Amino acid sequence: MSYPLIFERSRPGRRGLKLVEVVLEASRYIPEKFLRKNPPRLPEVDELTLVRHYTGLSRRQVGVDTTFYPLGSCTMKYNPKLHEEAARLFADLHPYQDPRTVQGALELMWQLSEYLKALTGMDAITLEPAAGAHGELTGILIIRAYHQDRGEGKVRRVVLVPDSAHGSNPATASMAGYQVREVPSGPDGEVDLEALKRELGSHVAAIMLTNPNTLGLFESRILEISRLSKEAGVQLYYDGANLNAIMGWARPGDMGFDVVHLNLHKTFTVPHGGGGPGSGPVGVKAHLAPYLPVPTVEKGEEGFYLNFDLPKSIGRVRSFYGNFLALVRAWAYIRTLGLEGLKKAAALSVLNARYLKELLKEKGYRIPYDGPCMHEFVAQPPQGFRTLDLAKGLLEMGFHPPTVYFPLIVKEAMMVEPTETEAKETLEAFAEALGELLQKPKEWLEGAPYTTPVRRLDEVRANKYPKLTFFDRE
Repeated sequence: MSYPLIFERSRPGRRGLKLVEVVLEASRYIPEKFLRKNPPRLPEVDELTLVRHYTGLSRRQVGVDTTFYPLGSCTMKYNPKLHEEAARLFADLHPYQDPRTVQGALELMWQLSEYLKALTGMDAITLEPAAGAHGELTGILIIRAYHQDRGEGKVRRVVLVPDSAHGSNPATASMAGYQVREVPSGPDGEVDLEALKRELGSHVAAIMLTNPNTLGLFESRILEISRLSKEAGVQLYYDGANLNAIMGWARPGDMGFDVVHLNLHKTFTVPHGGGGPGSGPVGVKAHLAPYLPVPTVEKGEEGFYLNFDLPKSIGRVRSFYGNFLALVRAWAYIRTLGLEGLKKAAALSVLNARYLKELLKEKGYRIPYDGPCMHEFVAQPPQGFRTLDLAKGLLEMGFHPPTVYFPLIVKEAMMVEPTETEAKETLEAFAEALGELLQKPKEWLEGAPYTTPVRRLDEVRANKYPKLTFFDRE
């Protein structure tokens, strides 16, 4: 049974509220060509219908507040509601206010920058980027500006990316105008060091790495990779999507990385999913600081201020100063936990992943790279089972599926990330469900799910021909 749109519940003349009538001569403020010729087609419903519509929609959705959400590489962890309250304290601020009237907000941003610098080992931070991939692009543009400033912009035209990398890495490098070359993984799941050596040279601008990588493995040869990069004049870029596993324990800056992007909407309690808003701050070593986006938040003798005086800056990458309320949540998260709390969160994320990995091995699942995993791991079903069918079966069992078919170097991959916020009993129940699915008939798996609001979709068609707008049928 399909769920009607709010427009389909609309009936002429029904109202849920009464607006105050304001008479304005719109043409005095808005050019004629932008004025509406007809009233907007808004739904007309009473308050009770409206409440039931959105309450019904919320009960049809799956989220971290309702079920286990083991989405690998995304850290879909529970976000304390306290931090929502903290964000509301700043909800009435306007980005165009005089900085002298928002000293508290600027101090919060400055403090957050200091915390992130301390956690990453970086020398300078921008809080502007609106998401992880946006932070990636910002970081690569900073690297490009650095090479151009040194007269090497036309020579260093290649970015190296591991074959296990997040898809945004090669996409980001390509968008910045670089050629992308893939570096294979070795039999242990880490970057093949000999293959990397063959690719390095004066033509390379950067290497983009995630550590732990997308297989959930810590790159144990990272210091050697860093040394080789420095000798070749190559900048080392850290994709911070997996920082959740090491925060407080290890710092990318100490590993030799020159640029780091962080996903505040993954690691630091900002709600993630549904399109945002995200936040992807970028940290850099001192030699790249002059190229940061403007403005940066600085502390002066008369208080905090926005610094636009960066002559070599790559310019703005976001309107205003980033997604500010996301920054408030991250600040509150760090202040709530402190360094020891952050370290405990990271340790628990690793413990949960290792425990769940062993449970799945007992159920018959294969681990292609079975080294000590960090916060996530990649599993494969036994021969004869399709990962897609098992993912659909999990929906029928009441669980959200993990990431499937990624990373691409693992056939029938299931990337599982339990996060630190899940209880032991939840992990055991999830493993039990995956074990039960292996006992189901093939026909049952191929038809799942059966009792969800929407049955199995034609996913290729849904991606090729999405319906994102509603038009009257009249």
